[in-house]
Amino acid sequence: QAQLVESGGGLVQAGGSLRLSCAASGRTFSSYAMGWFRQAPGKEREFVAAISWSGGTTYYADSVKGRFTISRVNAKNTVYLQMNSLKPEDTAVYYCAADTATQYSGNLRESPKTYGYWGQGTQVTVSS
Repeated sequence: QAQLVESGGGLVQAGGSLRLSCAASGRTFSSYAMGWFRQAPGKEREFVAAISWSGGTTYYADSVKGRFTISRVNAKNTVYLQMNSLKPEDTAVYYCAADTATQYSGNLRESPKTYGYWGQGTQVTVSS
């Protein structure tokens, strides 16, 4: 059974850094774009970043551009989200997801509707 498992969340002070990992098991996702989303209490799930199947193209929400970096190592079936200069408004549950709508595509999407596989999420809390 295919699974995405996030790790690396935790409590950090404002200005600090965290690195999230998303490990896939049960199947390979190397042909799909991957994305990170987040959901804060009482808010809708929002797009954070996405990366193409090859890693050659990335796309970020304006709110995290310049602070977060998405990357992937297909040989390890793993996607990462390096988060620097964290702010209290970054506090949320972070989810990784696989865009299974198309394979080997350079198009990166913000809508969660095209992402067919989701992890269980990891909590990130940024204190002020």
